Amino acid sequence: MSSPPPLRHPVPTHPAYIPEPPSTPGSPNGYQRFSSSPGPAQQQAAPPQQQHVPAYMTSPFQHSQQQQQQHSLHPLPPHQPSFVPQPDFAAWGVNDATAQFGMQLGSSAVAAGQEYVQKNFGGIIPLSSVKHHFNVSNSYVIHKLKLVVFPWTHKSWSRRVHRSEQGQTEYQDPRDDINSPDLYIPLMAFVTYILISAFHSGLQSRFHPKILGESASSALAVVIVDFLFVYIGCYLLNVQASKQAVDIVAYSGYKFVGVIFTILSSYLYLSRALYYVIFFYFFFANGLFLLRSLRSLVLPDPVLNSSTATISPGLRRRRISFLLIEAACQFAYMLFLVRV
Repeated sequence: MSSPPPLRHPVPTHPAYIPEPPSTPGSPNGYQRFSSSPGPAQQQAAPPQQQHVPAYMTSPFQHSQQQQQQHSLHPLPPHQPSFVPQPDFAAWGVNDATAQFGMQLGSSAVAAGQEYVQKNFGGIIPLSSVKHHFNVSNSYVIHKLKLVVFPWTHKSWSRRVHRSEQGQTEYQDPRDDINSPDLYIPLMAFVTYILISAFHSGLQSRFHPKILGESASSALAVVIVDFLFVYIGCYLLNVQASKQAVDIVAYSGYKFVGVIFTILSSYLYLSRALYYVIFFYFFFANGLFLLRSLRSLVLPDPVLNSSTATISPGLRRRRISFLLIEAACQFAYMLFLVRV
């Protein structure tokens, strides 16, 4: 029996050249080997983890706000464009194409509605003039209310004018002229009168929802009657008031300020005589306010209307008498409105 061959161990060999590993974005000079964990200076900032929020707890706009906050915490490099947040409709299961189509459809509907209103009601209701009458400021509202309640202290009642870009002479906006009429105060006073009427009925235990409609109808009827009286009177007196119809509506609504103060004075448990003193005060205040304010409409400044210089003395007296009648009519209007 032959003996097994002797065992021979392999002789280790060392290569003459070891290639370097390729460079990576995280290690531009090749791989780095550490015997222990790297220090703080060698650790790279981990990318921010986005927290998953269920779709039923957020809206697309809230999701976009979260993305904006993440980008604000980790600003982009200077060479990249700034992030513009967009609603994430995917959180609600709506794809981007459907969302964009819906937004375009809504924009088209709004544009079509504005065009329809301007085309059908632009000749009846001058929208540009309405915007002009709502251009007010807090300072204007405070001083205008003071002017309506205390017209005796006001000196200059002439309205200010300016040159438009087309070279035409126009009245300044209410925020720049205390004597310019506005629609903000009359509208707020109109709504406040309706609410006070309902509140007064509730104090007397006779409130009903129909009182809101009845008060609104009565107040609107008074405004319409006052507007028609002034507008027809200007037409008969050959006053060009067609372009200032919104001014007449505004002047017709200032009476609600005195009516509201008169109704509020009844809650102070004053005597009946003192109550009527307050009523007559606001009547005379409103009458003087209209008498001086409507003068710019019935007897316009020659700077704005050259035909004013040709008014005969008789026609001028008739126009002044018309202003006095309009001021006296405020007694009947306000007496009707304070009886809530």
